[in-house]
Parts: sequence; C-alpha cells; structure tokens
Amino acid sequence: MAQSPRTGDLTTGPMLKKIILFSLPLAASSILQLLFNAADVVVIGRFVGSTALAAVGSNGALINLLVNLFVGLSLGANVVAARCFGAKDERGVQNTVQTSVTLGLVSGVLLAFVGFFAARGLLELMSCPEDVIGLSTLYLKIYFIGMPMTMLYNFSAALLRAVGDTRRPLYCLAVSGIINVVLNLVFVILFQMSVAGVALATIISQTVSAIMVTILLIREEGALHLDLRHLGFHKGALLQILKIGLPAGLQSTVFSLSNVVIQSSINSFGSIVVAGNSAASNIEGFIYTGMNAFAQAAVTFTSQNMGARRYDNLDRVMRNCLLCAVVVGVVLGGGAYFAGEGLLHFYSTDETVIAAGLARMRVICTSYFLCGVMDTLASCLRGRGYSVLPMVVSLIGSCLLRLVWIATIFQLFRSTTTLYISYPISWVLTASVHLICLLVVRHKLAVKQSERAAA
Repeated sequence: MAQSPRTGDLTTGPMLKKIILFSLPLAASSILQLLFNAADVVVIGRFVGSTALAAVGSNGALINLLVNLFVGLSLGANVVAARCFGAKDERGVQNTVQTSVTLGLVSGVLLAFVGFFAARGLLELMSCPEDVIGLSTLYLKIYFIGMPMTMLYNFSAALLRAVGDTRRPLYCLAVSGIINVVLNLVFVILFQMSVAGVALATIISQTVSAIMVTILLIREEGALHLDLRHLGFHKGALLQILKIGLPAGLQSTVFSLSNVVIQSSINSFGSIVVAGNSAASNIEGFIYTGMNAFAQAAVTFTSQNMGARRYDNLDRVMRNCLLCAVVVGVVLGGGAYFAGEGLLHFYSTDETVIAAGLARMRVICTSYFLCGVMDTLASCLRGRGYSVLPMVVSLIGSCLLRLVWIATIFQLFRSTTTLYISYPISWVLTASVHLICLLVVRHKLAVKQSERAAA
C-alpha cells in the first residue's frame, strides 16, 4: 500500500525512538487542548471572580461524562485504521475513514442536543451550588453547541494518528489555541461576557481546528483520503469500530460517572473548595496528557504490529511505553506538587482557593504516575483486540471502588483528603489486574503461535 510521506511504519526499527517521536507531538496537542480550558479558567478567575471560576470548573466532570463515550469510539477508529494500515489493507483504511468521519459528525449532533437541553437538570443532580448553577448552565449550553466540530476533530485526528502522523493535528491545534486565547480576552475583558464569552471562544477555536484537520484528510493521497461525497457507514468498519471503541467509551463514561459523584461530594463543601479543586484539576490535566500520550502510542503501535503480525514487537512496545509514562508522571507530578502554590496563583489570588487546591495536589500529583501505568496497560490490551476485558477490570477496580469508598469511608471521615485518596488506591488495584490480564493474553498468543508453527 502506497504511503504518504507523513505516514509511518511503526513495526520496524528502534521502538523507543519511534514511540517518543510519535508521542511528543501527541502530548503537545493534548496540552494545547487543555490550554483551551486553562485559558477559560485563568481569564475567568482573574477578571470575573471565584463564583464564575467555580461555574466553569464545576462543568468538567459533567462534560467528560457526556463526551467520553464518543471519544472512546474515536479510539476504536484509531485501532481499526492502524490495524488495516499495518496489514496493507487499503480498502479497509478507506472504509474506516468514511465511517469514522460520519460517526464523528453524528455523535457531535447527538451530544449537542442532549447537552443543551439537559444542562440544568444534570447540574442539579450534581448538587451544583446555588450561587453557581445559573452561570454553569449558561456555559454548558454554549459549550455543547460546538460539539459537532469537537467530535469531527477527535475522529479525524484519530485517523491521522493511526498512520503515525501526530504533527499536523498539533499544528491545527496551535492555530486554534491562539485564536482561543485572543477571543477569551476580547469577549471577557472588552465585551464583559463572563462565562458566555469563554464558552463562545472555545467553540469558535474548536471549529477552526476541526475544519483544518478535515481539510488535511480531504487533501490526503492514498487510502487515507476523505471523499465528502462518499460519507456514510460501512458495516464492516462500523462494527469493528464499535467492538473496540464502545467498551472503551463505556469505561470512560463510567469513570466520569464516578468523578461526577466525587464532584458532587466536593460541591457539598461550597464554592471556595469547588474553585480550588477546579484549578488543581486543571494543572493535573497537563501531567495526565504527558502520560496519556504514551498510552495512546501503546494503542497505535500495538495495533499496527498486530495487523502486520509482528508479535515479537509487542513486549517492547509495552515496556517502552510504560517506562516513558512512569518517568513523565514522576517528573511532572513531583514538579507540580513542589510548585503548586505558584501554579495555583495563575488561576486565583484568593488564598482560601489556593489552599483548597493544594489539598488536592498533595494527594494526586505525588501518585499520578500510577494512573499512567494503569492507562498504558489497558491500551496494550485494546491494541491486541481486547477491549471488553480492560473495561470490566476498570469498572470494578476503579469506578465501583470509588463509589463504595464515597458511600462508606467518606461518610465516616468526611473531608476532601478522604475523597482524593480514593484515586491512587483505585489506580494501584486496577493496574495490577490489567497486568495479570496482559500476561494471560500474551501466553495465549504464544500458544497459538506454537500451534501454527507445529502445524
């Protein structure tokens, strides 16, 4: 199959070097996406106040709850496209491209409808503070209007990543990120639009990135070319995307559900704690994206090697991705913890808000590398074609544990620290079971290879 100069064979050569070169633009892209939200939070916290800051920040868990199912489907598109690319299946890649872009648009329209009309009701279920809920609802409704473009970007970028191209999505986000920051300042400071201004700036910038990355696919030559005249669902590609992506999306959704429950518990401590928690969560997001870049690399590298039947590379991919994720988690997590007070001052000058943020960072930042281990091991399983298994493990090991923790331990020792410590405990347990599952899957693959060789 003919390759574009920007696509890459991830099945040969030095794995560690390729993983790093693949992951760095991916991490930078994710950081730029975080800067969308960071710009919202910083501008609101600095120029409007703590109530508006809490209104923007308190939406994060709810947005993730609604969006993550479809982001999981984009992961399925990445895995299917990468496997077809590794197997030199040009028709398979083409069908995956047309199906993925169509699925992204349909998903975005559905999310826009649900998010707009259910915004206030969902926030009320989360016990959003009364002094915040009006602004939170306004922000959420505007934010979800732009969801078709957000989903279009996610699915289109996933296709480019599947063939080793992580740089061009980064360039698209760099342009839209600058637009987002400029519009934030204009809408909030000049036009006094408060949370409506930052929400509007976000959807405009996301529309720009979606249009740019879609144009890249349209101009692409070969199997990755997007023909808008042939948009639609191809049954085989759709079923494969759903098989991989739906369990991953359901896992992320239930993860988000547990976070919504935790957010509801945090909301019970008042708007100051909500604001501090929101600022700290935003900082932690930068650490997570650094680690998650290697988890995403594990999916793509494993998928291409499975498609090419280069099973000898699978362990090398896993070890190298784990090493990189742990190093990034320890370095960035430790750095954020020690610089926490200074970093939080970017979000708010209120000392009580900063103290609330530091209480979260003390627990999460120092143990965040465990989350990187958990995600990377799950990604290696998905790349091998096992998507239901990591979903079940994660739902029991992380989500159910956190919900039980809130219903029992938190009720006995009611504090934010008691809430936050449920995260590292769940990461350790889930990662341990993922590792056991991966060893079992590896053994099964070795047995099958031996049987084929004997035959």
